Amino acid sequence: MPTHTLETPQLRSLARQGLPAIIEGTLMPLAIFYAALWAIGMWGALIAALTWSYLAIARRIVKKQPIPGLVLLSALALTFRTALAMAAGNVFIYFLQPSLATALLGFAFLASMTADQPLVQRLARDFLPVSPDFFANPFVRHFFMRISLLWAMVMLANAGVTTWMLLRLPVSIFVISKTVASVVLTGIAIAYSVTWFRRLFSPTPARA
Repeated sequence: MPTHTLETPQLRSLARQGLPAIIEGTLMPLAIFYAALWAIGMWGALIAALTWSYLAIARRIVKKQPIPGLVLLSALALTFRTALAMAAGNVFIYFLQPSLATALLGFAFLASMTADQPLVQRLARDFLPVSPDFFANPFVRHFFMRISLLWAMVMLANAGVTTWMLLRLPVSIFVISKTVASVVLTGIAIAYSVTWFRRLFSPTPARA
């Protein structure tokens, strides 16, 4: 199979570009939630995690820095989840919503496969330190169209596993178990995507 040579970013550059958004948008809200859960209870933990997300956005606005899509999506999702849980007076809804949202995201990945710019490609802009012209390359667009199927399957599997755990495990155990399962599934998908990406655009021709 022929390959197409493009200047691809190094893993160190990917880490510098993507890790801050992952930490701010995912890991810190989770850590704050879990710490507050033991200190001030469930409802206080919900507010604490949401407050962190808003502070992360406010900090970037004050410093006139771009807001990563992952951080913004996390804040919006936490806002919706917290408001709905408080309106219903039921924290079960708070934990069920991410699984439903993950499943919807999986279907969105599938639906975007035929679009000019698949959803995976839009999200990748937060993690790939490359010029906008890079994404305009037809081979890059074709790659993201194909990788959308992988991420759709990962999202749907993630939603199924976390929903099952929510129904079976206590909340304190569920939070950790859900995180581990999500990190493992997402990590495998990221590793496979990066490997596939680098192999496809390697300057060394691949054999058929």
